[in-house]
Amino acid sequence: MPYAVTNPATGEVVKSYDTITDEALQAAIAKATEAHRTWSKNSTVAERAALIRRVAELHTERIDELADIIVREMGKPREQAVGEVEFSAAIYEYYADNAESLLADEEISLLAGEGSALIRRSSLGPLLGIMPWNFPYYQVARFAGPNLIIGNTILLKHAEQCPESAAAIERIFLDAGFPEGAYVNIYASHEQIEQVIADPRVQGVSLTGSERAGAKVAEIAGRYLKKVVLELGGSDPFILLSTDDLDATVEAAVMARVDNNGQACNAAKRFIVADELYEPFLEKFTAAMNAVEEGDPAKDGTALGPLSSAKAADTLQEQVDRAVAQGATLHSGGTRSDNYYSATILTDVKPGSDAFHEEFFGPVAQVFKVADEDAAVELANDTPFGLGSYVFTTDREQALRVADKIEAGMVFVNVVGADGAELPFGGIKRSGSGRELGRFGADEFVNKKMIRIG
Repeated sequence: MPYAVTNPATGEVVKSYDTITDEALQAAIAKATEAHRTWSKNSTVAERAALIRRVAELHTERIDELADIIVREMGKPREQAVGEVEFSAAIYEYYADNAESLLADEEISLLAGEGSALIRRSSLGPLLGIMPWNFPYYQVARFAGPNLIIGNTILLKHAEQCPESAAAIERIFLDAGFPEGAYVNIYASHEQIEQVIADPRVQGVSLTGSERAGAKVAEIAGRYLKKVVLELGGSDPFILLSTDDLDATVEAAVMARVDNNGQACNAAKRFIVADELYEPFLEKFTAAMNAVEEGDPAKDGTALGPLSSAKAADTLQEQVDRAVAQGATLHSGGTRSDNYYSATILTDVKPGSDAFHEEFFGPVAQVFKVADEDAAVELANDTPFGLGSYVFTTDREQALRVADKIEAGMVFVNVVGADGAELPFGGIKRSGSGRELGRFGADEFVNKKMIRIG
């Protein structure tokens, strides 16, 4: 697939970009290697943090330009595009603010013997980042931010439909004062990516994307003994056990499903509702989902833009059609116009059907009725995924009890959209391994070198 900006709202191919040549790719790896050997080894944490702070500032200074780019590339509603740029700036700022403490020496208390011991954190070398189209700036920020303060250098392969934002990000790093080779954008093919992972100069790879892509990258990385971080799909449960404000809970449920046009790995996708709340929730949720209006993503106020591409719309339509054919009820929505897909609710999704275990990457919600807390947890965990989860209850002890039982990397209680630069992000099971953001995001691609002093 060639690199091109194809506006999903109009179908217009705005601009195409050439895939990198093998010679240029080798030169990019060499530049990243040289930057690690020279700049990384001879710069201080404080100096690298100052550069990352400037990256944050440039995101803020260029916010309108950056937002407009991703509206064109993947159809993100403009207000959400602005929010993504702001969040990305906050992530870089977090790592600038906390660089010294994140990389400070860690003393170890000796069990025997004289002297002392410590852990000193240092860089590994050039890393490959493979990033998706759904959050073009945010995904890069949570990978590049911590690793550049550590001193690792970055080779960044963005999604084929995000070449313009990929170039804009590289320009920001250069304009911020990073040397050539510290952050290198590569328009590489899938075949070329295998070459990059295999290259002995490259020390690790981080991928955010599909299960299929994750399995392929992990297989190659394993063959060449490379560290890998994987953030893959999700089918996050939204468990409603009790509420003292059903309208607010429904509002949170709608936001958790349709934000980013329903195209977020950690969006709530399966709504699991206690028996006594099922009918009132479904009634209000249906009305609220039906009220979500599709519109031009470039216009302020648009709640739901197009899916990212014709392929994405085709896939979602096929999933919904297959779900209904296998016994699910199309409760509301289910209409498509070009790349736009309406906010949709499926009920009666049966165990054993494809839909029961698939991820729906678009504004399609599945709603289930359960008898009690135990049944809710059992259904929530009956998935190959384990990324995020949401629990709504007025009982704090119940909230913590359910949170303990949920098989996921993240649990949000009585809140949605509460991700933060300081909060670790990642999953278990087929949702991947490793963490990004917070201090855990700065502890993945790092040499935790033990120094024992007698």
